[in-house]
Amino acid sequence: MENQEKLNAELPENAFRELKEGEEYQPVMAPQKVYREVNGWSVTWGILMAVLFSAAAAYLGLKVGQVFEAAIPIAIIAIGLSSATGRKNALGENVIIQSIGACSGAVVAGGIFVMPAIYMLELQADFLQVFIAAALGGVLGILFIIPFRKYFVKDQHGKYPFPEATATTQVLVSGEKGGSQAKPLLIAGLVGGLYDFVIATFGWWNETVTTRMIGFGETVAEKAKLVLKLNTGAAVLGLGYIIGLKYAFIICMGSLTVWWLIVPAMALIFPDTVLNQWDPTITTAVGAMEPEMIFKSYARSIGIGGIAMSGIIGIVKSWGIIKSAVGLAAREMKGKGANQEEAIRTQRDISFKIIAFGSITTLIVIFIFFYTGVMKFNLMHAVVAIVLVALIAFLFTTVAANAIAIVGSNPVSGMTLMTLILASVVMVAVGLKGNAGMLAALLMGGVVCTALSMAGSFITDLKIGYWLGTTPKKQETWKFLGTIISAATVAGVMIVLDKAYGFNSGKLAAPQANAMAAVIKPLMSGQGAPWVLYGIGAVIAFILDRCKVPALAFALGMFIPIELNIPLLVGGAVNWYVTSRSKDAEINKIRGDKGTLLASGFIAGGALMGVVSALLKFGGIEFDYSEWWSNHLSELLSLIAYVALILYFIIATKDTKAKE
Repeated sequence: MENQEKLNAELPENAFRELKEGEEYQPVMAPQKVYREVNGWSVTWGILMAVLFSAAAAYLGLKVGQVFEAAIPIAIIAIGLSSATGRKNALGENVIIQSIGACSGAVVAGGIFVMPAIYMLELQADFLQVFIAAALGGVLGILFIIPFRKYFVKDQHGKYPFPEATATTQVLVSGEKGGSQAKPLLIAGLVGGLYDFVIATFGWWNETVTTRMIGFGETVAEKAKLVLKLNTGAAVLGLGYIIGLKYAFIICMGSLTVWWLIVPAMALIFPDTVLNQWDPTITTAVGAMEPEMIFKSYARSIGIGGIAMSGIIGIVKSWGIIKSAVGLAAREMKGKGANQEEAIRTQRDISFKIIAFGSITTLIVIFIFFYTGVMKFNLMHAVVAIVLVALIAFLFTTVAANAIAIVGSNPVSGMTLMTLILASVVMVAVGLKGNAGMLAALLMGGVVCTALSMAGSFITDLKIGYWLGTTPKKQETWKFLGTIISAATVAGVMIVLDKAYGFNSGKLAAPQANAMAAVIKPLMSGQGAPWVLYGIGAVIAFILDRCKVPALAFALGMFIPIELNIPLLVGGAVNWYVTSRSKDAEINKIRGDKGTLLASGFIAGGALMGVVSALLKFGGIEFDYSEWWSNHLSELLSLIAYVALILYFIIATKDTKAKE
């Protein structure tokens, strides 16, 4: 029978610490009772959230190269809906809404990091190919992570911080207690959304401020190849706040290393040399290039090497986890150890026999997709492709889950770059080159990328469910639906954005996809690749890891354009200021949490209005502000607007009701 008693929505004191010998964790919803979870309400709203946030995240990811996790905003909207309609004991339903809706961020990361490269390289791919690669990858990711659920979620209780799962769980619990959290989120969403909409649609002020706006800055950029740039968007500021000062600082250090050390040094060392061994299209001497061109042609490859090395380090570090989780799954398959927990509602997974059958079936479908739709009925190429995809996706699954459990962010673009380099080298070795080879490698990368992204995102949902006491089997079952709907939305948004802006126009940053295109072209056209630059990046990442510095964050900084990294540092600094200016730790915490809500609003609002702006352009409503943006006054105005936005954010966190 469904339990109708009023829930005591309070997390136990042992929710976030390691358990003592013989101690059991008791979730908010008692394991022996049954609660409302899956029904028409939760599934309908979950699907709506998946569509809405897939569109928003795809736009933001292609515009700035960062994908925001939708879990927190979706949780807040779910709470707002249940309290507005007077639904009691809606915690189980809200977890399902959040779980289905959060498919958006995972599928988006998988789709947009690879698929736009297909358009950039002017290869022929239709909606169906992009949709199938994203959907199959997502399904594979869910199937591959379920055997690791008990290890990450239950056995490692209190050992991993799970930052994003923690924040989402706190939001859901306070919502059940009757939190007024939806209001600040909606207001911040409106402010951030209108701010970004005005820039993207009407161009009232410039979206990027650079040191070139003053004469001295212009001279330094010209002569010394030194430039500093800042994107003044609300969404990127919110992203910086959520990432926090520590990681934003490391990302910026990576960025400044490339832009202020490597770029000027290359212009000094090779003033009159044309370096084009791996790219014959480069015809300009390094010293005659703009700093941006040196970054794009050479320095960015160092970041690629760093990201790839970070991925390898991640696999080596998580080898023990892979072995223990596979052992656990094998015992369950043989029927040992499954029955004693079968009775407990909160430990019920989809049967391992179904997972094994589902994984094999999905791999067969991927094989058929490769064989008929990608490899043009070449059996050997299709077999090699499926073996590579299955192996890499399975090995990197734990790396993705581990990264999410520790820092809350998934290094999926670095792992996919490795996949692409491997896939390209192997496919060329078996005789698949040129455009056909590029399309094949990119679709393989698309499947792997979505699988890893989904695995990392889903472990967050399962941890939230563990803390709150939902049924894992229900979360796992309905996650498949959210994945397929998100895959269709993402494929559609990408085609709209390609038509509205064009991936080759430079108006969409899509840094990951740009890097994928840059890596794959020389490998597949027999020119070789900048292995020396990859090697330098790999060595930097290895040294950083030895020095206990997060190599992945630093490498991402080396690889993403500087104008998108500096605002992360600004957002991180705002986070530090907001959470440390009171002598009362409790007030600092309340302000920090309010800041997280506002930042989530900036991200969601900015991204959604970005989609609206793209749809207007797609429909032919476009304003030409290029002349105004080439005037440095537009940058000055941008700086004033940005400072005003930051002041609004800081004042809004200074809640007078903090002591309540």
